[in-house]
Amino acid sequence: MTKIAIFGVGLIGGSLALCFKGKPGFHVVGHSPKESSARKYVDRGVVDEATTSLTEAAEGADFLFLCVPVGMLEDYLEQLSRCRLKPGAIITDVGSTKGEVVEAAARYDFGQAVFIGGHPMAGKERSGVEAATSKLFENAYYVLTPTPGTPADAYEALHGLLEHTRAKLVKLDARTHDEIVGAVSHLPHIVAAMLVNLVSRLNESDDGYEKLAAGGFRDITRIASSDPTIWRDICVSNRGVLLQLLSEWIRETERFMALLRAGDGEGIAGEFASASAFRSALPERRVGIATTHYEFYVPVSDEPGTIGKVTTLLGRESINLRNIGILEPTPGGPGSLRLSFGNEADMHRAKTLLEAAGHCVHF
Repeated sequence: MTKIAIFGVGLIGGSLALCFKGKPGFHVVGHSPKESSARKYVDRGVVDEATTSLTEAAEGADFLFLCVPVGMLEDYLEQLSRCRLKPGAIITDVGSTKGEVVEAAARYDFGQAVFIGGHPMAGKERSGVEAATSKLFENAYYVLTPTPGTPADAYEALHGLLEHTRAKLVKLDARTHDEIVGAVSHLPHIVAAMLVNLVSRLNESDDGYEKLAAGGFRDITRIASSDPTIWRDICVSNRGVLLQLLSEWIRETERFMALLRAGDGEGIAGEFASASAFRSALPERRVGIATTHYEFYVPVSDEPGTIGKVTTLLGRESINLRNIGILEPTPGGPGSLRLSFGNEADMHRAKTLLEAAGHCVHF
């Protein structure tokens, strides 16, 4: 049996476990220092067995996945270096930054085991093992960062195992990975957080900002709701890249400010046109990639039972609502429901049903 040990069986670790569990020849072991968490992994059927002993999980394992926060990775590497790892075992991680962990791994002696950095670029708005799914990585990019000294057979073994995730596997240098992901993922999270904090401060003297902050503001700042601890660790780990990117961002801001000062309408339009062209050329939504909610708005009358009628209509057709928001009615006018769905198909089915029942639907 091929033993696969997963340290940290949350959304990512749990989803990896579900990709391997039940496959012929695989035995999946989950690890958590908490007994209650270890029991939960087994009770939910995510792993074949679970343990609170890191040594027990590690020794005899053919593959070891470190699915813990970036800030904890080196501590786990140090602990693994004190274990009697199986010769030829492959250690990998799922961290969002790769440079620091690859360099840290090079400082430890794992005997005849090999470390290969990894980063599955997939996620959900929900976290924890409860949100784990074997489909999380489908068509998502999964980056591997072997070093020049990585044995070819070790890389091929890990690559072959990860094919069970149905992800698109990509090989990159660790530092190159950090530069690219810093620009397309880490910087947007910082910008979103900064924008929300700016509006929050403005709102302290005029609550109109909060009242009117909807639509585009909510879409562009959704990622500002991400786990603060996770993003603290990512930012600190990739701080060199992020400082350079933020400097470039400041230069971009100053260039746009110059266009505004000059009243250069054509120049401003050009900025939006070039951004639109690049954005439109990006790949469409893929299974496994965290996206914004599929949602729309439905004006409703301000009377008892209205919300129940809408949700009952959708429930009868087994359309699952991920979230529902209520926009209070203006004096003399209707209110609105913001209905969010887990996928595009449910959203369009709901639109058809509601319009057939006489409701207006707005995106």
